[in-house]
Amino acid sequence: MIKKNVLIFGSTGQIGRHLIRKLTKNNYKVICQTRNSHKAIFLKSSGSIGYIEIKEANIFDITKLEELIDNSDICVNLIGILYQDKKNTFKRIHSDFPEILAKICGKKNKKLIHVSALGLKNIEDSDYAKSKILGEKKIRQFLKSATIIKPSVVFSVDDSFTTKFMSMLSLFPIFPLYYKGSTLFTPIHATDIAELIYFVINNDLYEKDIEAIGTKQISFKQILQILSKSINKNRLFVPLPYPLARLSASFLQLFPKPLLTIDQLKLLKYNNIKSENGITNFDIGCPSKIDFEEGVQKYSYNWTEGGQYSRNSGQ
Repeated sequence: MIKKNVLIFGSTGQIGRHLIRKLTKNNYKVICQTRNSHKAIFLKSSGSIGYIEIKEANIFDITKLEELIDNSDICVNLIGILYQDKKNTFKRIHSDFPEILAKICGKKNKKLIHVSALGLKNIEDSDYAKSKILGEKKIRQFLKSATIIKPSVVFSVDDSFTTKFMSMLSLFPIFPLYYKGSTLFTPIHATDIAELIYFVINNDLYEKDIEAIGTKQISFKQILQILSKSINKNRLFVPLPYPLARLSASFLQLFPKPLLTIDQLKLLKYNNIKSENGITNFDIGCPSKIDFEEGVQKYSYNWTEGGQYSRNSGQ
């Protein structure tokens, strides 16, 4: 028996795919918003027949959004970008769209779960951070009952964090350390984020800000060391002065899919950990289960020479 209809924006991303499986397994029907229904057809295999519906929609088409939300009980917004272009700016995706969602959900008395990001409160020099914070403020302004989840760095085989760095570490024998590699993170696996969203839905935990953190706190340097070890590479990590780091970022952001942007470089300066008075997934009874190093080991072989069976060869 279907419990409720859950509308997911950003369903094809790493969190969305895990969340779909979790919800459909527990008798929730999922409506997957996508920009291209043909490219998203693979989502149909994530659950039983009748439990997954794919809907193609422009997220700024108000009429279509109202129609989708009308047929749902709960909305989950997973849409986010790490770099912007002329069409998809941080403000448009992280601020304007959440505001539209909050207004429609408020008008139609629907539940909303919005996924933002951790550790942004005191960041004033990043356009990404400012847009995320503005989006949170707009949601609270128009829908106080919403739950906002703020994850630290999310990792999985489909991420754009560990996979990007493993690709770079597999190529370069000397690797730059930004800000001496001292910035702290609490990486959380996409599965644990999906578990948290399910926990919120299943226990009706709304009107909350929840900081989503992983099992341990580690530095940027430790992250790079774990990643290089997992792909059997011994790398020399060299602290890079900010002017040189900024110069390299200005070059790397010219790629169609930037390896590093100046805005991302600014973010790397700030710790991405639990705030002083923050309520985490651990506090509400939904602790993370997947350790960063163990989790990465399950897919890092994609970046090792020889593949899955070359782990112990050493280099």
